Amino acid sequence: MTLTDRPGAIRQGEELDARAIDAYLKAHLSDLQGEPQISQFPGGASNLTYLLRYADRELVLRRPPFGRKAKSAHDMGREFRILNQLRDAFPYCPQAFVHCTDESVIGAEFYVMQRLDGIILRADLPAELQLTADQTTSLCKSFIDRLVELHQVDYQRCGLADLGKPDGYVARQISGWSERYDNARTPDAPGWQAVRSWLQEKMPADHPRPAIVHNDYRFDNVILDANDPLRIIGVLDWELTTLGDPLMDLGNTLAYWIEADDPSPVQLMRRQPSNAPGMLTRQGFVDYYAERAGIEIKCFDFYYIYGLFRLAGIVQQIYYRYYHGQTADKRFASFVQMNALLEQMALGVIARSSL
Repeated sequence: MTLTDRPGAIRQGEELDARAIDAYLKAHLSDLQGEPQISQFPGGASNLTYLLRYADRELVLRRPPFGRKAKSAHDMGREFRILNQLRDAFPYCPQAFVHCTDESVIGAEFYVMQRLDGIILRADLPAELQLTADQTTSLCKSFIDRLVELHQVDYQRCGLADLGKPDGYVARQISGWSERYDNARTPDAPGWQAVRSWLQEKMPADHPRPAIVHNDYRFDNVILDANDPLRIIGVLDWELTTLGDPLMDLGNTLAYWIEADDPSPVQLMRRQPSNAPGMLTRQGFVDYYAERAGIEIKCFDFYYIYGLFRLAGIVQQIYYRYYHGQTADKRFASFVQMNALLEQMALGVIARSSL
C-alpha cells in the first residue's frame, strides 16, 4: 500500500531545465550523482514544487509561478530563510539547502530543500488508512495543536523579529487584501463591497500577543508519517508567513474548512477531508484552539469572514493569470465561480452574526 505523496508529469508550460539545475546544484551541494529526473507535485496553485530524483538522493525544488505575479509575492529568499531559522523552534520545517538568486538558471529564483516523504491529505481521507471517527478526531486535534504550537513560538529567539510588523496588522490586512483584490479583479468577478464595508466597520484591535502566522495552514500543506498517519512530521508552504494576529491566521485556516453539513455548492469547494466523520466543526475547531492556546474567543465571525475574503483574493489572483492566458492550467477555469460562492458564504455569516 503506497499512500505517500507522489509527483507526476510536469504540467505543460511549467517545465524546468534539468541540465541547468544539475550544474548549479553540483556547484553548491556535494555527493550528487548523475542527472536529476524531474517530476512535479500535483498541488500548488501559487509557487510550484518539483521533485529532483538523483541516483541516491531526492530533493524538492520550489519556484514562483509563471506569468503575472503580485508585487512582493513569491519571495524565494524569504521562504528559504524562514525554513532555516524557524526549524529549531518548530521542527516540522523541512531543511532548506540552497537558494539560487541567479534567474538565468531557470528564469526565476528558486530554492532546494529536504524531501520529507509522507502522506499529504487532499480532498478525502484515503480508504486504505481505515481511520475510525475517534482516530480522525485525534488527527484533527493534532492538526490544530501544531498551529497553536507555531503561534506560541518565540520569534524573537528565532531571529525573525523583522519578519513582519504586528502593530496595525488587522487594519493592514483588510486594506491590503482590498487593494490586491481590486488589482486582480476581472470583469466577471464579484465586487465584495458589502463584505468589505462590514469588515471595516467591525474591525477589532490587534491581538495582544502577536505571533508567527503561517497564512496558508491546511491539511494539504502538512505531511503525515506514513507509518503513523496520526502524527504530523512536516509543515509546508511558508511563502506567506509573517508576524501578526494569530486569530487572523486561524480565520485563514477556517476559510478552507468545509463541514459535512455545509450546502452542496459549498462542498464543491472542499480540498481537504474536513467533512470526514470525526473532524471537528468550525466552531469545535475554534473552541479547541482557544482551549489549547489558553485564551477566550467570544465571537469568531470577523476572523472567519476575513478569511473568506482573503481566500477570494488569492483565488482571484490565480484566476487573473488564467483569464489573461498567462497559465493554461485548466484547474483555474472555475475559480471565478468559487470567488462568487465565497462572497455568498461571507454574506450569509454576516446576516447571522451577533457583531
